[in-house]
Amino acid sequence: MGRHDKLLAQLLGGRADATVGFEAVCALLRRLGFQERTRGSHHMFRRPGVEELINLQRDGDKAKVYQVRQVRAMLVPYGLTTIEGDDA
Repeated sequence: MGRHDKLLAQLLGGRADATVGFEAVCALLRRLGFQERTRGSHHMFRRPGVEELINLQRDGDKAKVYQVRQVRAMLVPYGLTTIEGDDA
């Protein structure tokens, strides 16, 4: 199980939202096919077929807890619960 798979499992499990690294969430979203746009401290992610815009901000080196919950709430309905291909 690669690092992206482990992070995805952590996100979907919802047991450690406060410990999720900001850069790791950004990398995971990019791996899931999201396009990133940065405006100031806001990192916005968009993906074709997904209506919601994901907005992430840093809280030190972690992602903000409520935003991690929003990411989880968006991933499940769209079926973005697995990563295709090999993961390093």
